[in-house]
Amino acid sequence: MTSRYPSFAADILALFAERDVVLTHVDILQPADPFLDMAGEDLRRRIYMTESETGESLCLRPDFTIPVCLDHIASRASTPRRYGYLGEVFRQRREGRAEFFQAGIEDLGSPDRAEADARSLCDATALIARLLPSVPLTITVGDKAMFEAVLSALGLPGGLQKRLLRAFGTPDRLSAAIEEFRTARVSQPLPAEIAGLVLTGDERALAAYIETAMVDMGFSPGAGRHPREIARRLIEKRHLDSVTLSEQALQALRDFLAIRVPLSDAVATLADFAGRAGIAIDEALANFEKRNAAIAAAGVSVADVRYNSGFGRPLDYYTGLVFEITTDRLALPLAGGGRYDRLLTLLGAQEPIPGVGFSVWLDRVDTLREAR
Repeated sequence: MTSRYPSFAADILALFAERDVVLTHVDILQPADPFLDMAGEDLRRRIYMTESETGESLCLRPDFTIPVCLDHIASRASTPRRYGYLGEVFRQRREGRAEFFQAGIEDLGSPDRAEADARSLCDATALIARLLPSVPLTITVGDKAMFEAVLSALGLPGGLQKRLLRAFGTPDRLSAAIEEFRTARVSQPLPAEIAGLVLTGDERALAAYIETAMVDMGFSPGAGRHPREIARRLIEKRHLDSVTLSEQALQALRDFLAIRVPLSDAVATLADFAGRAGIAIDEALANFEKRNAAIAAAGVSVADVRYNSGFGRPLDYYTGLVFEITTDRLALPLAGGGRYDRLLTLLGAQEPIPGVGFSVWLDRVDTLREAR
């Protein structure tokens, strides 16, 4: 790292030291299942897979969040704890090298979520500003928890809420999912054996059947979408076949997803939306307002931050705040992050551990430094 990015390493490590962040190291070769199960389709399509001698599915490290969380759980470390990382990740990309460097901070176990969210946003901004001191930055935030609160307040079925939440952060997918439920649907017929298992709702038995069928056909169960996810989606799809969205719910979703305002105006705008839609999102709105106050207290001007109600990041494990830092000098984001309160429990933690973090794409930073 120091030979390719000498100033990057020194500046990043200095910021970690100033902010009481512990530099951590995780293996390049990682178990693939956590990424296949939790990271989202966008990342799953891009990872580099392999297998161990015993047949275990492995992958080259495609990001740091899941490995850092797994390492924290395995070491039984106390919380709160702030981990910094600086190293290579490996994923297929539409642009640039498939092997590139990232730096970031994962903040685990902080009891004050609003304060931790604000700190993560400030840390990301400070890190980029240190590496690119003369480059103007734009911060965009969204809130998956707010979207979830709206779906719940509209009284949508649980399966439909999950479907829409999975699409959050990918505008085309989300719009298509919403439009799909304007009318009733007729599913394509399934083979008799699968149809019977789908009808019973036995996800475990269905996943086992799919895995066996994949092996018999010469496909590795770890090569694409995991059998458990395929089974879950098939059962969910059957339950949703008869579900349609009312015109009132459709209009409310469209109105919500159209909100684009400075963060300083977001609370009033969201309260006005809720009143017009006739829904109660008071708890989510209170948490949103508390976080805005923490961001302002940390020294970030909320008037200069953009709130986009439909903004998210294509990783399934985010649960609340999501953010991205960009510049008009580059088409791609420089940093992105968010809150993932359920991730560590899903990865095996015995007690719930809240988390929030961010990553900076150092190859994009390098492009701007060279241009400067």
